[in-house]
Formats: sequence, structure tokens, C-alpha cells
Amino acid sequence: MRDVAALAGVSHQTVSRVINHAPGVTAATREAVEAAIHQLGYRPHAIARSFAEGRTRTLGCVAPNLTDFTYASNMEGAESVLRRHGYDLLFASYHDRPFESVVETLVARRRIDGLIVISPYVDLPVSALPADFPLVLMGGCPREDVNHLVYLDNRDGARQATEHLLALGHTNIAQVTGPQQEDCVIERDAGYREALAAAGISRDPLLTLEGDWSATSGYEAFAAIPPEATAAVAQNDRMAVGLIRAARDGGLRVPDDLSVIGFDDMPLASYFDPPLTTMRQDTFAIGQTCAEQLIAALAGSAQDGRAVRLVSELVVRSSTGPPAQRR
Repeated sequence: MRDVAALAGVSHQTVSRVINHAPGVTAATREAVEAAIHQLGYRPHAIARSFAEGRTRTLGCVAPNLTDFTYASNMEGAESVLRRHGYDLLFASYHDRPFESVVETLVARRRIDGLIVISPYVDLPVSALPADFPLVLMGGCPREDVNHLVYLDNRDGARQATEHLLALGHTNIAQVTGPQQEDCVIERDAGYREALAAAGISRDPLLTLEGDWSATSGYEAFAAIPPEATAAVAQNDRMAVGLIRAARDGGLRVPDDLSVIGFDDMPLASYFDPPLTTMRQDTFAIGQTCAEQLIAALAGSAQDGRAVRLVSELVVRSSTGPPAQRR
């Protein structure tokens, strides 16, 4: 490091600040240091840096599973930011073991410097962590038990989806939800109810069916939708696709006999038949926002409570249209 400092004409402390992406370094100085690093082929010694800083420069990210598209995209977005800041990221899931044991392993044994928790569950015990530990929660609704929260406004998204169908002239609108213990499901159901109430329509409990996020559950939910329904809000795109397939197998045309709107705008949504109207959430950008919040917490603002609200966007394609007739 001292060789780099001598070549760049700066102090070794300045070299350290450049390597660690610290603020307060001018662009010209940063360029000079980076040029010297490149010329000398300098590589920081990770273990030595850890001892000097009192940190491992390793962060954790835990999610219900590591295979779901939404969670995987969140994690990829987070890693893209943290990598630029010189951090490594350890991933872990808690689908088959207690959340507390997963976090304990990362914090106590792996000695991570901070943690991103992706959780769809209202009662996940994130408050069990030390109050001063850098933590960012990515959830589905506002919460007051964490200092740094990033959440998608699911209520607003479902309200927009339902209002889109109402504006087309639908009054009997079914809903296929995810598992009822998840916070985003509760919030999306609330948005659906609010839109109906604002339109003066009484909610029919028979028009709400519970799925499990899979296309199969969307397919199976169709059989329980009352015949008078002319439209359906599916709380994710996969259930929407299953619903469309079931409607077609039942002899209905989409959207002529049944309009269907999803939620997520997964990469294949525009290639479905028909192309799916849906609520777009930028899962990659959500992960990036979580990482930026964690960097802020690591910089010393962990005690400053902050909630970042993100919104979804209505994407209108060909799976929704005005009601033609009742089934």
C-alpha cells in the first residue's frame, strides 16, 4: 500500500480510503490511486484488512428460499451494489430451518458485518438481533420494529390492479391470493377490498380464493370462481397463467369471457398467450435499494429509522378487456 501511495503522491491513508470506497476523496486523487494500483498490480490482503478494520467485509442475505425468481432477483440486485463497495455476500435460506439459527450462524460463526433479511412473513422475529447490528429488512408492508426497511407498497399495487378492471366495466372481480400468513398477501387483499369499496361494490367472500403462488394453484382456483365473475386479480403472474389455462380448458376466452391481471411482471409475462396485463415490480432495483440502505447502516446511521417505500407500475397488455357477457 505504501508503494501505491508513493507512486500516486498521496498518503497511505488516502489509498486506504480509495480502496474502501470511502467518501471525501476527489475524483482526480481517486484516479491517480487507481492508476497506481493498476500499474503495480496491487491486491489488498483481505485478512490484513479485516484485522485493521475490525470487520470481515462480508455481509449476509437471508431469504425464505434461494430459487424463487423474486428473491433471486432481489439478491442479485443487492450483490451488484455491495460488490462495488468491496463487500462479499453470503446467501442463506430459512425454508427448512429456524430463522434464528440461520442468523446466528451468519452473525456468530461467519462474523458478518451486516445483514439483509428478505421476509414475506409478518411475524418473522427480526427484532431478536442486537439493536445496533446493521440490518435492512425487505418486507411487504410498513413495520416499526426495524431501523432500516425497504418495502413494496403492495396495497397500492393491488388497488391499481383492481381499479384497472373496474375502469374497464367489471363489477364481479375475483381474487386469487397467495398464502394468507404472508404480509404482501394481506396488503394486496386490502388494496383489492379498498378499490371495490371506493366503487361502491360489496366484497363477495366467494370471489376470493387462496393459492400458494404456483401456476397449479391458479389453475385449481378457477373451478371455485363463481360463474358471474368476469375478471380476476391474481396476486402473482404464475397463478395468473394457471388461471388463464384453466379458463381456456373450461371453454372460456381471455379476455372476452374472463379478464385476468397478474402481479410481478416476470420476464416471460409479455410472451404469454395472451400477453399478461400485470403490476410490475422491479425486483432487481429493490435489492439494490436494500444494499444501499445497508451501506448507510454500516456507515453509522443504523440508529436512524428509515423506511423506503417503493411502488409497482401497471403494465396493460392483452389479458384484460371490457366484459362481453356473463358466463
